Amino acid sequence: MKNKILVTGGAGYIGSHTCIALHEAGYDIVVYDNLSNSSREAIRRVSNLIGESIKFIEGDIRDDEMLGQVFSSNDFFGVIHFAGLKSVSESVAEPLLYYDNNVSGTITLLEVMAEYGIKNLVFSSSATVYGDPETLPIDESSPRSCTNPYGQSKLAVEYILEDLAVSDNSWNLIALRYFNPVGAHSSGQIGEDPNDIPNNLMPYISQVAVGKLEKLSIFGNDYRTIDGTGIRDFIHVIDLAQGHVAALNYLKNQIIINKRDSIRFLPINLGTGNGTSVLELVNTFTEVTGKAIPYQFTDRRKGDVASCYASASKAKFLLGWEAKLSITEMCQDTWNWQSNNPNGYSVKDI
Repeated sequence: MKNKILVTGGAGYIGSHTCIALHEAGYDIVVYDNLSNSSREAIRRVSNLIGESIKFIEGDIRDDEMLGQVFSSNDFFGVIHFAGLKSVSESVAEPLLYYDNNVSGTITLLEVMAEYGIKNLVFSSSATVYGDPETLPIDESSPRSCTNPYGQSKLAVEYILEDLAVSDNSWNLIALRYFNPVGAHSSGQIGEDPNDIPNNLMPYISQVAVGKLEKLSIFGNDYRTIDGTGIRDFIHVIDLAQGHVAALNYLKNQIIINKRDSIRFLPINLGTGNGTSVLELVNTFTEVTGKAIPYQFTDRRKGDVASCYASASKAKFLLGWEAKLSITEMCQDTWNWQSNNPNGYSVKDI
């Protein structure tokens, strides 16, 4: 069976770590990325870590002509689709940008895939599709309703994939709903490098620790949680990367044994199953690194929920996957990345 995978958004945070995991699992990869929130330097470092050059194509998923050239010149088994904007706050401010890139871009990708007969996809979805959960932990049958345009864009793509699977049973579509990725590669060579001010908690903490930012703003301390701060299911990006490989392996195996009907459209949570509050994460980071993190409480952000953590039993049962790395290891690896790369992928650190 063919072994070449197109990784859209493969120069980004999760994509770059997944490229390493795919290589280690024996897959041949092609990265397609418009570098809007990623760096060519990440690809260079991934190539160094795996010991061979990665084929990289700079392009946008909304560009059907460019995508057509990529598919016509490569014999792909399938696609892992990371290419998407991901800031909740930015999505609230610029919803049209998010619907254009995340939804329209995915439709274009699917149309080109169909044109070239490539109908195997692992989609980067999100726990935000569950909105404000009715019960915890959240399993895949939980109601879906979003509280911000970013989540709505992910949910819209899920609906599109569901409808596509109903219309044509030759599609094999897995949507990985993952929770809160943190951490970095143990080498300290690749990690999360947000443009401008971080939107996610862990890179904000690490940039305060390295002296790049003055203090952490914690949005809300009056939630009905253990300490008043929001609770999330933080998952190490290395575990997350392995989850994508496990999903791809499952997809291939089901096709080999002719059980396509077990896929069609298959949503799977990737999380640890444990909730950690913002203050607990801050305190663990300080314990691990010895770096005090000054913080202040501010108003809740629109679209945030009090608690969100996964039931990951479906991933364990179907994919044989479960998260292995702890909050302590997430903090250690984040600090290893940030302290060695205070300016992220900037040429100042090369």
